[in-house]
Amino acid sequence: MSFRSFRTTARALVTGLVSALVLTAGVATAAPAIPAEEPTAAARVLTYDASGSAEFASAVTAGVAVWNESVANVRLTPAAAGQSANIRIIADNGWPRALRTSLGNGIVYMGREAVGYNTTRIAAHELGHILGLPDIKPGPCSSLMSGSTAGTSCTNPYPNAAEKAAVENYFAGSLAGAGQLPGRQLFTD
Repeated sequence: MSFRSFRTTARALVTGLVSALVLTAGVATAAPAIPAEEPTAAARVLTYDASGSAEFASAVTAGVAVWNESVANVRLTPAAAGQSANIRIIADNGWPRALRTSLGNGIVYMGREAVGYNTTRIAAHELGHILGLPDIKPGPCSSLMSGSTAGTSCTNPYPNAAEKAAVENYFAGSLAGAGQLPGRQLFTD
């Protein structure tokens, strides 16, 4: 192809593109550039199975939403049918508790003995254990991990700044939390 025919073809393409934009009233704008030196890390995705959460299903959904809006380095998503989940959530007749087998893995028990306590706070608190947080007892209502010591009047399901920062730290980087926490731990509130 000669330079002259290349120029003619290029000019026709540009004219066609401009005409298409004018006809559709489109406005072309450049997307903001992301600097190469600031890569965006993907959040670690943890799956959960709440099929055994019985009457606590909506509280579990709300507790998951609390964590998903509070931190960026980890995302909780429902496990697909037949998929092995990182976190199992089960309703039982005991006190609420969590068994963390490793960071981001374990079982949450939504115990029915916690009569009068906010169930969304319970779900978020127990998920906090799976995400690496210990109990903070006694503690104020502003601390999610204060658990039952904040009393039945406490309905705050949100982690405070220190709790959020700890979870962000545990799930930062490609080897999220490797070696930072002991393995299997049972948390009873």
